[in-house]
Amino acid sequence: MIPSADLDAYAKKMRRLVEIGTDLEVDARFIDMLAPRNSRILDVGCGIGSAVNALRQSGHQAYGIDPALAVLDIAADIFDSDWYRQLAVDELSDERLRGEGLPGRYEVILMSGNVPAFLSSKALQDAFRRVCGLLVDGGLFVVGTTVDTRGGPQAQDAAARSAGLPLLNRFSDWHLGAFDEDSGWSVSVYAKPGALDTRTGPDGIFILKR
Repeated sequence: MIPSADLDAYAKKMRRLVEIGTDLEVDARFIDMLAPRNSRILDVGCGIGSAVNALRQSGHQAYGIDPALAVLDIAADIFDSDWYRQLAVDELSDERLRGEGLPGRYEVILMSGNVPAFLSSKALQDAFRRVCGLLVDGGLFVVGTTVDTRGGPQAQDAAARSAGLPLLNRFSDWHLGAFDEDSGWSVSVYAKPGALDTRTGPDGIFILKR
């Protein structure tokens, strides 16, 4: 558990970054590229809510959860309180989310900013299983973390196997950088088996007929 004083300092730091115009939406741009229009997206460990806001501005049904009231207060102050809920990872379930007025199924679930580092191995496996239960067929689980820390790529892959979420791709950053043994950061994209329904038009694909 992070001490309350540290959370308060973190929340104030993040507010200042938003106020001076720091780009805190790069993960949202990554997700927007992957997600069909008007997707249901859940940001687990959303912090002050920048990604949720950016995804909302791109037309998605995005929501964020975080166990820390200190950061959620800032999210509600800067953005829209209706988009955020105070929930921990181990509280994720269809029933609990619906009880909070949120969707029970999602096209994409995001876990960014080293959330896995604060979970035990058992808790990480439980988180992956809970996420899998919330994803539609073909839905994506995107995890961004530091490599050499608890809950890094190796631990994530083990949890993903136990949850039935195959790894589709892994990058070294949110800009699709190649991942290798020297990478300090990882962006991992897992998918629930099945086909994701894009639901909208050609989605930029116009095939020429012979």
